Amino acid sequence: MRETFNVPEGDRFILIHEHEPGTFFVDPDYLGIPRSADAVIIQITCNDTRTTAQKIAFYARIAEHLGRSPGVRQEEVFINLVEVKAENWSFGRGIAQYAKPPQ
Repeated sequence: MRETFNVPEGDRFILIHEHEPGTFFVDPDYLGIPRSADAVIIQITCNDTRTTAQKIAFYARIAEHLGRSPGVRQEEVFINLVEVKAENWSFGRGIAQYAKPPQ
């Protein structure tokens, strides 16, 4: 994420959800991309500060890395960004660390 998405060192907050068979459904051919129940869905909540070029490079790098290790087929990598304004974050102490103070 630091390489293509300009994420600061140490900014690492990750949730992983694993699903049993029968509790995870993906379309096997949406947009002509063949995928299986082995699909990986990645949803990232981030600031709305990246360019389209950064996003495209980021998606490609994720698929490339997951293809190398642990060997996920690139067709199986589904990525969704949820972009929010900077003031929508508090990393602790009830402080909006990224928010600009009111004028």
